[in-house]
Amino acid sequence: MADLNPVEAAVKALLDGVQPLPGERLPCEAAAGRILAEPVSARLDVPPFDNSAMDGYALHHGDAGGWVKVTQRIAAGATGGPLARGTCARIFTGGAMPLGADCVVMQERCALGGELVLIPPEVPAGDNVRRRGRDVSAGDELLPGGEPLEAAALGHLAGQGITEVVVQRRPRVVLLSTGDEIIDPGQPLGPGQIYNSNRPMLRRLLERFGAEVVRVASIPDDAEGTRRALARAAREADVVITTGGVSVGEEDHVKAAVETLGQLDLWRLAIRPGKPLALGRLPAGERETRFVGLPGNPVSSFVGAWLFLRPLMGALLGAPSLASLPQLSARADFTTTTGPRQHYMRVALAFTTEGIVAKAFRDQNSGVLSSCINADALALIPPESRIEVGDSIECLWLNGG
Repeated sequence: MADLNPVEAAVKALLDGVQPLPGERLPCEAAAGRILAEPVSARLDVPPFDNSAMDGYALHHGDAGGWVKVTQRIAAGATGGPLARGTCARIFTGGAMPLGADCVVMQERCALGGELVLIPPEVPAGDNVRRRGRDVSAGDELLPGGEPLEAAALGHLAGQGITEVVVQRRPRVVLLSTGDEIIDPGQPLGPGQIYNSNRPMLRRLLERFGAEVVRVASIPDDAEGTRRALARAAREADVVITTGGVSVGEEDHVKAAVETLGQLDLWRLAIRPGKPLALGRLPAGERETRFVGLPGNPVSSFVGAWLFLRPLMGALLGAPSLASLPQLSARADFTTTTGPRQHYMRVALAFTTEGIVAKAFRDQNSGVLSSCINADALALIPPESRIEVGDSIECLWLNGG
């Protein structure tokens, strides 16, 4: 199928010339899930001082193996005085190690007798001590640019007393639906009409990929209305996405409108599902707005979102983690035969003691959206292939990305 493009060529065309969007400064409490625009350096050592990892007794390791006098008590948030040899300090988890002590013996290993405590023998130096800077040293890179600010990263920032960060601006997306037969939920269905399942599905995926959907709308099935809708969307957004209207039917006006207004970079892919996909650029003053025309069938849009929208949002966000999906090897529990296009099958993954098993959904038709609900991965089946039960296949892991 010489007129069809492979996925690799489509991704290359899609990302050609894409640069990360400008950054914006936000309070850390409002930055959850956002992408760091620049590296963050540590201001403090973590821990900021040697401290006890246990409730117990701090002493010099050379004084272990006998009765030792308890001369001070150090709680978390307090500091003790220098510790004389032959003595120890009652210390609690997080308490600062006193000068002269180099180990902590947990209280369960000790016996208390008045002001004395019996310390077991052979306690190594450094035992149960969290050394200053063990996690982070001041001046080190705390978080790299392109890092998503999830729970642990936010905690890392808080541990440094950092209250603001510079994050990438979220890509602004306008999501347009084509087809007079497509109506929104809540309206009564007329003859020949269906509800719009693509719009909420794609909106959620785009938000998951870090985008901001600034507007959703429907495009009328006529050439001039399509051109006006695309021109307006290009002025509002960094990316314009349409569903439907990029095939070869008489009512498919989107492809022609993109060619009239701007530039069509690529059309039609050698994949199943999702052959009628269009990529291009629309003028928006002194800049260009990226255009992605997804097929109207919901499964094709679902697959296209993972293969193309995710890496595009990643490039605009400067987020390497979104560039490609994690790939896993699995054993097929199904039999299938492919034609000249690469097939992306919806599969559930079973992690067994004998390895990963890919279980294909029974109906792989591009209109069967239920096949995507519990899909863990997309199984990559090469063109002109015959897969038997037990064969090794490669899968793109959706839940791992």
